[in-house]
Amino acid sequence: MQQAGMFRCRLSSNQRLIAAAPHSASHRCVHAAAGKGFGTLKPSLKKSSAQQTDYWNGREPLKMLPITPMRLVPPEIKRPPYANSGKLPPVDRQPQMHTPEGLVKMRAACKLAAEVLSYAGTLALPGVSTDEIDRAVHEMIVHRGAYPSPLNYGKFPKSVCTSVNEVMCHGIPDSRQLQEGDIINIDVTVYLDGYHGDTSRTFFVHDPEPNARRLVEANEEALQAAIKVCGPGVPLSAIGAACADVAQKHKFTVVRDFIGHGVGTVFHAAPEVLHHRNTQSAKMQVNQTFTIEPIFVEGSNKSITWKDDWTATTIDGGLAAQCEHTILITPDGHEILTVV
Repeated sequence: MQQAGMFRCRLSSNQRLIAAAPHSASHRCVHAAAGKGFGTLKPSLKKSSAQQTDYWNGREPLKMLPITPMRLVPPEIKRPPYANSGKLPPVDRQPQMHTPEGLVKMRAACKLAAEVLSYAGTLALPGVSTDEIDRAVHEMIVHRGAYPSPLNYGKFPKSVCTSVNEVMCHGIPDSRQLQEGDIINIDVTVYLDGYHGDTSRTFFVHDPEPNARRLVEANEEALQAAIKVCGPGVPLSAIGAACADVAQKHKFTVVRDFIGHGVGTVFHAAPEVLHHRNTQSAKMQVNQTFTIEPIFVEGSNKSITWKDDWTATTIDGGLAAQCEHTILITPDGHEILTVV
């Protein structure tokens, strides 16, 4: 990114740039370092005015639209450190490990996030704008005494991420109304009693095209396959291998630029959870929490970031799908925390 951070770290083959950074990396710093040498973007396709909507199976490309002001949070609700300033905290390089008392709070935050996501999914209907989804999510979170974690994180202006069609992640809710056949990822994170719970899912707006359904179902299959391998002492690289196997089986592509992360008392922490084949040697530890959140795309896995410094879209207009859970490593395996 052009400024410091993202909800999901962005990586590429030149990770040495990140490791060599003289200061603690924030998520936007990670994006900026990884983006250097990322490659030359393909030029936009030139089309006649009559062909403007002929874009990847006839879909009209998304575009930036005006957004409404940040929503207010009641003063009595506990806020994360960045909430008032909008400054990005440095990425915590220590894994999120929990005491029994901490796990009670972590489970509560994750359960609330799952409940909010489930409700948000019911709003994925034709004619509903993503800003309306943001308003409903915001109101539900604050009504339950929690803070919507994305709000003012690095000056992100909304309380939830809504990523439609070709948007890989970090879509900002706006006035665009959902259309029949769209797919939309809704990414919910709540901060409750000092702990973040993080989850997302891609929903269908009524009946999707067959290719969209295959993409979303394959993405969900990959998440479940990755979760299944989790347990104490298991190398983190097993997650990437599981996701890559599913993508290869269904002939989709894994996005490499955005990764999972530790989550708990801080929004983003170690470890970096890669969803493609890799040689990470770090191993999962008991009482550790992190997210798994693969993104699959129809075509190229290269991305373009909009001028809002957040919205990341596929370079070729192909559909993108993502799903996510927060996982706890237990003595005998794992527990999915973000379930209702």
